Amino acid sequence: MLKSRRLAVVLSLEERKEQEALKRMGDARKLVDQQREQVENLNRYQQEYRQQIRDSQQGVVQVSRLQAWQAFIAQLDQVIGQQQAQLDQAQKVFELRRQEWQQAWERRRGMEKYIDTCRQQELRAQDLREQKLSDEAAGRAFNRRQR
Repeated sequence: MLKSRRLAVVLSLEERKEQEALKRMGDARKLVDQQREQVENLNRYQQEYRQQIRDSQQGVVQVSRLQAWQAFIAQLDQVIGQQQAQLDQAQKVFELRRQEWQQAWERRRGMEKYIDTCRQQELRAQDLREQKLSDEAAGRAFNRRQR
């Protein structure tokens, strides 16, 4: 069996690995997008809440109410910080998955190039065999005519 045909199995494996890596990268990208959306939603909510506080402070506000608002905003800051940390971690995982996919892509691409090289070598070898057979046949025919 030709080397290029035997390597087709290896190429198939590399293609499968690349597709799996691509799926993992896509899943990681979705998680980053979800985490980013959460951070953005929390930041929007915090801004809206701050604006509501400003709007309601047109008159006199009890100290206890003001303290409750500040405590709630502090809690929101903490939640936003935690969510940002999750986003940062998701981005790191995505980058790792992207690198894994790129490596799988490069391995698959390298295998394709190697198989192409093998095919070219096989074709050259086949051409040489055919040329040799043709030369031998011509030589035999020449020898027969010389007798």
